[in-house]
Amino acid sequence: AGAVRAPLSGPAEPPARCVCYGLGRFGRCPAARYQLAFLLLLLDELRVPPARCALFDPAFSAREAAALRALGLCLLPENEEGKHDVEGAATLFYMVHCGKALYNNLLWSNWSPAALSKLVIIGNSFRGIEERLLSRILERDYSYIAKVLKGVEEVALPSHPRYLDTFNDTSVHWLPLDKLQELSPEVWDFVEEPMYQDCEDLEIIRKGE
Repeated sequence: AGAVRAPLSGPAEPPARCVCYGLGRFGRCPAARYQLAFLLLLLDELRVPPARCALFDPAFSAREAAALRALGLCLLPENEEGKHDVEGAATLFYMVHCGKALYNNLLWSNWSPAALSKLVIIGNSFRGIEERLLSRILERDYSYIAKVLKGVEEVALPSHPRYLDTFNDTSVHWLPLDKLQELSPEVWDFVEEPMYQDCEDLEIIRKGE
């Protein structure tokens, strides 16, 4: 957990709250239990009270939801599809192995230098996404990830042989305000909501599904 604090020890505002997407069925999946344990360690390390951490996964069972509440955590009432406005509060987004559209939606929902600089994202490496996707696919389907790549700082989580499948390709991302302000002004002009009409492999469950 200290590896997450290290890159945030500079001028960035420490997270005051947390949002967790896509944790999975931790009642039956060991990897999801490890991810939940790490989330709890992070909250303690960053001094974020469990009551200020909200989670959502459409796969949660009633027993899993009850277990999360017993841990003092909160559940989001509906599927936001990652479209969560930070509303000016520095926020940690814990999104290990989530679909690319969730990250893209999150960026769109906070599409300004001031708002994006409040985000810390623990999830799939943005550099890895850039390397694995054809540039035309990245720009067409996940345009907000593509537009912000030059404004992102990223540090990979340290690897551990016991948890290779649990946290592989996972990085800590943050978006310094000064780097975002160096991007072309035209970057901020396009604010159309992502629809993914041409996306062949959408990796999220849509609201209402």
